[in-house]
Amino acid sequence: MSLNILLVDDHTLFREGLEGLLSRRDINIVAAVGDGHEGLRLATELEPDVVLLDMRMPEMDGMEVLRQLRKNGFTNPVAMLTTSSDERDLVESLRSGAQGYLLKDMEPDQLVLALRDIVAGKTVVAPDLAPVLARVVQGDSIAPEEESPFTKLTPRENEILALLAEGQSNKVIARNLGISDGTVKLHVKSILRKLGVHSRVEAAVIAVEQGLRTSGRGSDSGNAG
Repeated sequence: MSLNILLVDDHTLFREGLEGLLSRRDINIVAAVGDGHEGLRLATELEPDVVLLDMRMPEMDGMEVLRQLRKNGFTNPVAMLTTSSDERDLVESLRSGAQGYLLKDMEPDQLVLALRDIVAGKTVVAPDLAPVLARVVQGDSIAPEEESPFTKLTPRENEILALLAEGQSNKVIARNLGISDGTVKLHVKSILRKLGVHSRVEAAVIAVEQGLRTSGRGSDSGNAG
């Protein structure tokens, strides 16, 4: 069975070379374009069996084309064709609706088999990345790194939060850091606001959960003063 493929890749030599290789293997390239916007338009217009998308393109990259296709209700398979073996690119592609993540150094026959499997409803990734796919399926995939709740805090606020987590009072914190009680109060108020909590206890719990530690500065008991 001949497959109808829309190829979107901004590298002209690669695009033309791949078009020739696939056409000799009963793959019909309905269009081959080097622009993400044009690819988006043609995918909707031509409804190919598979859209084969380069990941890195100027102006509108493959990931954005993929997301826009899914947003527009395009349901046919989309496969990323890329040089990137980065696991996060793979995970993001699959989460955005790709059915395939293929590497440009695959053998032509291997690529054709992958395209046929994708049309048959399978999710296919390059063999080298198969272990990552297994983790995705099992729900153990690499999640995008969550921003630490402390990134909005200043170094001084992080220092004070670590001391709060040790149970120190404002007075003890002030003495340890060589600043006034009033300055500590202002910092604590800012910490609570930035962390979105309402009490120093809640802030301390977050600090403990996130493993925030002091940098070894000597400290008195939190019950002092």
